[in-house]
Formats: sequence, C-alpha cells, structure tokens
Amino acid sequence: MIDFAIPADLAAERDRVRRFVIDKVVPYERDPRLTAHGPTDELRQELVELARAEKLLTVQAPESLGGRGLTHIEQAVIYEAAGWSTLGPVAMNCAAPDEGNMFLLSKVADPDQVQRYLAPVVAGHQRSVFAMTEPEGAGSDPGQLATSATFDGENFTINGRKWLITGANGAKTWIIMARLAANPHLPEGPTLFLADGAEPGIVIERTMNTMDRNYVAGHGVVRFDNLTLPREALLGEAGQALRYAQLRLAPARLTHCMRWLGAAERAQHIAVEHARTRTAFGKPIGEHEGVSFMLADNEIALHQCRLTIWHACWLMDNGEKARHESSIAKSFVSEELFKVADRCVQVLGGIGISDETVVEMIFRDMRAFRLYDGPTEVHKYAIGRKVLRG
Repeated sequence: MIDFAIPADLAAERDRVRRFVIDKVVPYERDPRLTAHGPTDELRQELVELARAEKLLTVQAPESLGGRGLTHIEQAVIYEAAGWSTLGPVAMNCAAPDEGNMFLLSKVADPDQVQRYLAPVVAGHQRSVFAMTEPEGAGSDPGQLATSATFDGENFTINGRKWLITGANGAKTWIIMARLAANPHLPEGPTLFLADGAEPGIVIERTMNTMDRNYVAGHGVVRFDNLTLPREALLGEAGQALRYAQLRLAPARLTHCMRWLGAAERAQHIAVEHARTRTAFGKPIGEHEGVSFMLADNEIALHQCRLTIWHACWLMDNGEKARHESSIAKSFVSEELFKVADRCVQVLGGIGISDETVVEMIFRDMRAFRLYDGPTEVHKYAIGRKVLRG
C-alpha cells in the first residue's frame, strides 16, 4: 500500500530544521562573505557551528560516523526544509559536493581512508572535492577522461587539467578521477584516488566566474602537475571509477533536487506574499488571472516535483538502484523548478530582477542546477535508450 504520510517525528524534525534555517541562517544571506564565488570558508565554518549547536550537523551521515543514517525519503523531507535558504545545506553540511562525496566514501573507502579523509568532512572540519570534469575531456561523457595516471608498483603519478571543480580552493579531501595506464601491477582504466589538498602536485590555477554563487569557494580550474601519491591513495579498485561515479551520482542527483525544491518553495512564498500586497488596476495583483495562473502553475509544479523525488527515494530505500527514476527526477525537477523561479521573477516585476529579494539569486542558481550532475539532455538520452530497450 502506498502511504504518503510523513511520520510525526520526521515532520517535527522537518519543522525544526525549517525554523533553524529561517531564524539562524537566513540573516546571513546579506553577509558580505557570501561572495560572487559563493560563501567563503570562514562563513561556512560559522554556519556549521550554528548547526552543530542545534545538533543538526551532517544528519545524513552513517550512525557509525556520528550521523543519524537517514533513509533517502527522510533526506528528501529534511533537505527540502534545509533548502529554504541556499545557505541552509551549507550550515547543515549536506550541500554538494560534500554530501555526495561523503556518501561515496562511506561506501568505498577503507577504514584508514575513512578516518583520514571522510571523518573530518563529516565533522564539518574540512571540505572535499570530486575532480572529474575537464575542459577538453571528461564531462557529460566521463568516458572521455584525459587526466592520466601511471603506477610503478609503489607510487602513482597523475597529470592533467580539470575545471568546474566545485570548492577546490581550500578543500582538503580530494577525490580525483584519472585514467590509469597499463602496468604490470593493477588493472588499467578510469580510477579514483584520494589526496590531501595540500599536496604540491595539486595546483589551483584560478576560480571561475559563474552565474551561481551557492557553493563554498565556487568552481576552480585545477592542474595536476606530477602529483605523486602512494599505493594507499587508491580508492576502491583500479579501473572502476565509472562504476563508483554512478554509485555516487544516482543519490546525488536526487539530493540536488531535494535542496532546490526547498529554494523554489521559498521563491514561491515570496511571490505569493508580493501578489497579496502589491496592487495594480484597482486590486491586488494576485487577483488578476495572469498572476494567479502563474502561482497556480508553480504550486502544481512543486507538488509534482516532490512526488517524483519521493518515488525515486522510495525505490532506493527498497533496494533498487533507481538509475532510470533518478534520471527522470533530475531532468524533470531541474526544468520545472527553473520555470517556477522564472515565474516568481515575473510576478515580482521590477524587484524580481534586483537583489531586493533572494528570488533573483535563486533564479540564477536554478539555471545552473539544470546542468549539475548531468544536463537534462544526457538524462533524457539515457531515459530514451531504456524506453527503446523495453
């Protein structure tokens, strides 16, 4: 039997999270440390301590690491509440890319790697990156991976260039994807490695100027210049990086959707309040059909997006990989929530394109969301292939 009821304890926690975000986090949205390249690490650390004090830090982590081991459905409810402010997930340490990286490391890392690279991220003491995307190589098609790695039996040597590496500047836990060359010791092919951000072979060339500003330290251009790592740096099995990336990406697509659903709700709330109070042609603009229809379309979209997310989460909680359903969710939700944000800008009129409200920022960030963890077209291509296979 399908049950859409949210258990009382989960509903209470959702409300507590939303109240925390409204009371403690929203005031930081005007903080100058929320820069064009996202929150500074100083701001992140201050927000993390607020969540820690409320026992709301990294609640999604396994219980063995101090979290609550939330199910995917529970994450959907809590992350939506956290997403009311784009700084909410930052404070609660459930923002990308750390959230997805923590999930991957909890599944693949060995005990020593967990203590060195994962535990400090779970505790909110350091950040992580997933270095895959390349200017002329891996991106929507990770099979085009150009960054190379060699292995001499003792050490790996990595060379290559990456970009759009979220949070690269200042991150300490690095997950690096490189193509391991043929060697007599290990299987060749795309492979994941762990490194400390302070390694001399990791060179941060610059931070890119992008339209979004919700990720700590923005997106970096990185060069690996004879980065030398010991055998213990191997994450999982050699040659299995693409499989591990899929392990990470299916739930990460959904958590993006969860957080941005919360942000879209915030935009809708602001638009509705404006429509109730702003008058034109003798009555509140919300009473004009053109505006009320936009708000109605938003409400329909928010509801549809929530149900789509919940269905994929339910499948995963019941042991399914849900790659097909998570692709459906990512493509549908990202497109629909962007339309929600766009309509909110329209309802707000002139102030909608200003920073008088956060709707303008949500709109820009939502446009970028349509590209995170695979653009819509890649997901639709995968969905279409499955449909044709039957």
